[in-house]
Amino acid sequence: MALRDLWGRITGKGAESPPAPSDAPGPAAGPEGAAPEAEAAPAAAPPPAAEAAAPEAPRGFLARLKAGLARSTRALTENIAAVFTKRRLDEAALEELEEAPIAADLGVAASRRIIEGFRRTRFGRDVTAEEVKEALAEEIAAILAPVARPLEIDPAHAPHVVLVVGVNGVGKTTTIAKLGQQYRQQGLKVMFAAGDTFRAAAVEQLQIWGERTGCPVVAPQRQGADAAGLAFDALNRARAEGMDLLLIDTAGRLHNKAALMEELRKVVRVLRRLDPSAPHSVLLVLDATTGQNAIQQARIFREMVEVSGIAVTKLDGTAKGGVVVALAQELAIPLHLVGVGERAEDLRPFSARDFARSLLGLEERAAG
Repeated sequence: MALRDLWGRITGKGAESPPAPSDAPGPAAGPEGAAPEAEAAPAAAPPPAAEAAAPEAPRGFLARLKAGLARSTRALTENIAAVFTKRRLDEAALEELEEAPIAADLGVAASRRIIEGFRRTRFGRDVTAEEVKEALAEEIAAILAPVARPLEIDPAHAPHVVLVVGVNGVGKTTTIAKLGQQYRQQGLKVMFAAGDTFRAAAVEQLQIWGERTGCPVVAPQRQGADAAGLAFDALNRARAEGMDLLLIDTAGRLHNKAALMEELRKVVRVLRRLDPSAPHSVLLVLDATTGQNAIQQARIFREMVEVSGIAVTKLDGTAKGGVVVALAQELAIPLHLVGVGERAEDLRPFSARDFARSLLGLEERAAG
């Protein structure tokens, strides 16, 4: 996708942005099984004139979330339908039912917890498939609720520093762009730091987003510059210019884990020379299409730096969205944000109830 098309989706302002320079390098190799950064992909052909003239009518966020979870929803509901017409919830039914959340990427631990909840509260009752789906949504929401916490920007820190980490391909740069636009609209002064210094394409993309959102960008003078030194300069400048928020992009070369770990730890050490409490947030970006691999990535980055929260991106029709439940059950890291598209408004605070009901394909229901 061309950068101008991607920018148009993020901002909803149309394809105003210039394309990436023709001599931009190709995407860096990511870890095994991971896609290259979407932002660094070759420009796609322009859409047919008919498509451009008649864009899809915008849908609400929850409708897009439900559509994005369709793959996991099918895995859950088809298995439930196969087990239940109207049937007593006995041991045999529970054993069959346990396969449904595992097939939908919720993981073994979360699946067993859900089934134990059913055994305590509904064992021996006659139930329908629809009743099972409603109850399953309640059990999933109970797992997610403790980790559903917003990304809070502390005004006591000036600026609040957010270190954004994750492997190449998860959408760190576009997540930074979306956050920058959202916080700018709230009246905050936001700065970006292009800390993925080895990928010229990532630096250029962040500079384009900075121009369009009105967020100044601290960029390296040369490819391969020291990322820690750039972070130090960015924090110095952000303080001098009275910024409220500093969002720092980072490299994600997980195939060279030891080098990446040292680089991230050095960034943290250097930031703390200026502000002992920095970074105030470490946001891990995970790609929902990778399924259970996202859990391993989260474990690795938690070893490298003190991950304080997660943003889950790319919840489209190919997503294995059930992994969000497995993340909550197995790692208990706060889930801040969920992304269902490429526009700024498609990145929203994570809601346990909305996610659980969308995962089961259930309609919105008034709270209370």
